[in-house]
Amino acid sequence: MGKKGLHLVALSGGVDSAVAALRLKESGHEVHCLHMTNWEEDKYCEAATDFQDARKVCVQLQIPLHRINFSKEYRKHVFERFLKEHEQGHTPNPDVLCNREIKFGVLLNYARRLGGAKLATGHYAQLDCSRGETRLLKGLDADKDQSYFLHSVKKKYFNDVLFPLGQLSKAQVRAIARQAGLPVSEKKSSTGICFIGERPFRPFLGRYLSPQPGPIKNEQGRVIGKHHGLPYYTVGQRQGLGIGGLPGYPPGPWYVAKKDTESNVLVVVQGKSHPLLFQNWLQTGSPHWINRSPKELNQDKTFRCAAKIRYGQPDQPCVVTCRTDKDLEVFFQNPQRSIAPGQYVVFYQGDHCLGGAKIRSAKMREECLAFAV
Repeated sequence: MGKKGLHLVALSGGVDSAVAALRLKESGHEVHCLHMTNWEEDKYCEAATDFQDARKVCVQLQIPLHRINFSKEYRKHVFERFLKEHEQGHTPNPDVLCNREIKFGVLLNYARRLGGAKLATGHYAQLDCSRGETRLLKGLDADKDQSYFLHSVKKKYFNDVLFPLGQLSKAQVRAIARQAGLPVSEKKSSTGICFIGERPFRPFLGRYLSPQPGPIKNEQGRVIGKHHGLPYYTVGQRQGLGIGGLPGYPPGPWYVAKKDTESNVLVVVQGKSHPLLFQNWLQTGSPHWINRSPKELNQDKTFRCAAKIRYGQPDQPCVVTCRTDKDLEVFFQNPQRSIAPGQYVVFYQGDHCLGGAKIRSAKMREECLAFAV
């Protein structure tokens, strides 16, 4: 990027980015803040409140604040893909797309045009340049590590990025904010869809899609209920099925085991540990490797590492096979519960995030021999 002394902070209006701005200013950098508005369409949007909180932080810290609107870019590059994934019966992860396309895409380019040296965010992750190239590492706080959401960002963009909270815990960030008297020190973390927030999901999604109701069937193919449309459900889901207390069945919750898009059937099973909820194999689309691919490094199509199939999951030992440059097969040492197509599998060697790929399909394969030796 440009001007050596200027550091730009993506200021959301929450406590994490506020502390990131505070730490950079205290370390002597010239700091400006950038607040993005990416969704403006309805009353559930908290964009106005977030901007006012960001403004209060900048007034207190005496930092200039730039307000920018990327609603068009967000709709095109994140939300439209989010809807398309739902139409295909998948479970999308908009946070991954938002980081790749918006925060470390159009926002980073905007920061460059302002002449900034670095763009800082409040992510709990670390960057390491000690080995001659930039590597993405997990945040020190295992409970808050956000490297999962950053795995698809290109390495060249990490060269212009700072993560000031990477070596802090959430508790430490709260304590720093309280000590500094920041007005957002007790503000709750954001939840829900990236930049859209938490809201009644079915009515919201129904404004943009026209899902077709269909039958809910058990594992024997018997119809036991009716679903509102496959996009409203995800593999492993328990709540909102509307089939509790069925006559002739034992008490206990039901879970989504499969979404059959061809027949518009929602397949459910009873019991959290039902075998149909577990898979030990998955196939992906084209992987994104932050540095060189393990295949390039090892000259081998198969390698061992750890993986996560969802945010916050402990590392899971696995064997990855590069079938082609455009797909992978992943065998897990232990069967994984509720692998959802459309989500991402992210790979690690220790704290080093290697990259990841979108999950296409998953199943239980008895012939899995990857861990036999």
